[in-house]
Formats: sequence, structure tokens, C-alpha cells
Amino acid sequence: MEKPFRIEILAVGSELLTPFFTDTNSLYLTEKLNDLGLDVSFKTIAGDDWDLLATAAADGLNRTDLLIVMGGLGPTRDDFTREVLAAVLGIKLEFKRDIYRTMEKRFKVRGMEMPHINKKQAYVFKGADILPNPNGTACGQWLDTGAHKIALLPGPPHEIKPMFDNFVLPRLAAYRTISASRLVLKITGMTESHIETLIEDLYPKDESVRLTILAKPGQIEIHLTGKSKNAQKAEEKVQKIGDLISRRLGENVFSTGGESLEEVVGTLLRVRKETLAAAESCTGGLLSHRLTNIPGSSDYFLMGAVTYSNSAKIALLDIPAQLIERHGAVSLPVASAMAEGIRKTAGADYGLGITGIAGPGGGTTAKPVGLVCIALAMSLGTEAESRIFLGPREKIKFQASQKALDMLRRRIQTSIPKDSKDTS
Repeated sequence: MEKPFRIEILAVGSELLTPFFTDTNSLYLTEKLNDLGLDVSFKTIAGDDWDLLATAAADGLNRTDLLIVMGGLGPTRDDFTREVLAAVLGIKLEFKRDIYRTMEKRFKVRGMEMPHINKKQAYVFKGADILPNPNGTACGQWLDTGAHKIALLPGPPHEIKPMFDNFVLPRLAAYRTISASRLVLKITGMTESHIETLIEDLYPKDESVRLTILAKPGQIEIHLTGKSKNAQKAEEKVQKIGDLISRRLGENVFSTGGESLEEVVGTLLRVRKETLAAAESCTGGLLSHRLTNIPGSSDYFLMGAVTYSNSAKIALLDIPAQLIERHGAVSLPVASAMAEGIRKTAGADYGLGITGIAGPGGGTTAKPVGLVCIALAMSLGTEAESRIFLGPREKIKFQASQKALDMLRRRIQTSIPKDSKDTS
């Protein structure tokens, strides 16, 4: 039986051993490796301690064929990954003047003089291939000792991801023994248990296909992964099950191509040449931020207003004070008035209004923390819904913005053609 190609990821940084930082890089690298049909055998996190890092590196080299080390390549005193690895491997570090000059130019472009401590970043393993880093000062390295392969990569996500994709993955293509295909279905408006009940008979019986359901705030994801020696067959396996699940869950599935809900809504608006404006209270501009975080959103998003106080709702959205006094700021009538007011002010095809109690205080028996009222105004009229979302303040705010986007998505996808709509 052929010996498997074993891979270990070693993340370096004491901050990763605290509750304040999460190692997301290893998740990205693992996904990319899995796409090549390669599995990660071990993941290790080591703090900024010379002896402990040396032990972790030595252990990794003893049990794997490829050791991917990320982090600790900066210019500061606690960045000594390259030095530790050189000692463990028993090889010398050599100064590369071209790397040093590249760093100098990077500082000069920014109108700055490079500090002398950056010089240590120009030292690399003797015999290593240099992996360029146009996004930072720390170059990567690839070293093949014959017995092992070592990839040394920077820690910042915006640096490690393009470096890994462009310079490490191509080197690993030769070790691909199987093809993998992945499909992610994103769903909103349903609970994890409800989805499980609806699709339990669709779980793959083929052991080469895996189905995983993941719950996230405001949405559920179904991850399908298929493996085969033939790339097309791997894709066909996951697509077949993905199609069955999509048909079963219907309009609750908003994405099968990795798009976020705000991307899906943006595409729908752009295709139909329609526009949107939003008035927010409890979400504090989160809905507008999500919409404008998509490149080109100026094509369809006209205006966002954070009308947090009652006086702002009255002054900016022309909401009658008596309406707020009668129903309260957190109510379906006020949410509807917010949606209608912002739509009229912006001259948009759609207006969204959100008002609620994000907590942790401010709730009552009649209107508890987590109560959010959301309204969608359009030429056909206004529809409004209330929901009680659970969790801390940030989670409630995100779920409220997710629900607002989903209301709009469903309305657009089920509406009659635009040409036959009342545009008065």
C-alpha cells in the first residue's frame, strides 16, 4: 500500500494561544489542500518560545513529509521562526541583498526610511527557493531537504493566502492522488434541525461523498465534498446530491456558488436595474455597511440612514410623532413608516426599515430583548415582519440585517416581471 503524503501545519504566535486571536489561516490552507485531494494530518500551535517552537518543529518533521510553518517572520525580537527552523534543520541562514533592497524600496514608496531591525528579514535558508511577497516585507521560503519539504510563510492573512496559492500549491500538484470537489449551499429562514429533518433521506450513501451541516448566525450551510480519481466524477457526485437538496429546500437556498446574501441581493437588483435605500435603528448601519461592502454597489444602493433616536425618525423620515407614541419605536407600524420614508426620500424602488431592541438592556415583558421589526416598502405596497433573535448584541444586529436582506431577496425572486409593475 502506498504511503500517504503527510502534511502538518505549524502556526506560530503566542497570541494564537489566547482567546483574542483565532487561527483562520490553517482553515484556508486546509481547504486548498483538500481541493488537491491532500489531507492535513496534524495542526499545531506554538507560542513565541524558542525551545517550545524547536520541539514543535522537530516533532512535525519527524511525523510528516511536508511541514507548513506560518508566522514569526517579522522584524521584531519575538519573530525568530526562521532562526529556530535553521537550528532544527542544521542549516545556515544567508543574507540576500536583493531581498533587502526590495524591502527598502517598499518603505521608500511609502515615504519612509526602513528601520535597521528589518534587516533580519533578508536572511533565508541556504538552498531555499524564495517565495515573493508583494503584500509585505516577509518573504516566504520553500526548502526540499530530500527527506522533508518545508514551506515557511508569513502570518498575516492578506500575505499568506496569495503566497500559498501562487507558489506552494503548484509545487504540491505532483502529490495529488485524488480529485476533490466541493459545493456549499447557503440557506436562511430555516433552523438546522428543520433542514436535517427535510434532507435526512438524501445523505450520501457513497463513502467518497461527505455532507456536513454548519449553523451560523442568520444562516445554515450544507457542505458537500466528493472525491474521485477523476475530477469530473468528483464534481458530478456532489452536484447530483446538491441539486436534490436544493430542490427539496426550494427558495430557502440563496447561494450555491459561495456568494453572501448581500452579493445575491446586489446581483438581483443590478440585473433588474432596481434601486434600494435603507433606514436603520438597532442595526446601527450594519445593513448599509454590508450592502456597500460589495464592489459596484453604487449601481443599486442609493442611501442609508441611521435614525437611532425618535427625533431622527421624525425629522429625517417624516414619521408622525403620534405614530411612535401610539405604537412605540419598536413596532411594525414604525418599521413600515421607516421603510416608506427612506424609499420616498431616496426615490428608490425598495426601502428597508429596521427597528428593534438589540440589548442587553431595554427589554420588557411585552417587547423583550431581541425583538426586531423589519419592513420592506415597494410600489406594490409595504410588508412588515417581527422576529425575536437570540444571542448577544452583535449577533442580534447581524441576524436582523440578514432577515432584512432575505425579505428583499424573496420578494424580488417571487415578484412579477418589472415591466408589468406599477411604477407610479
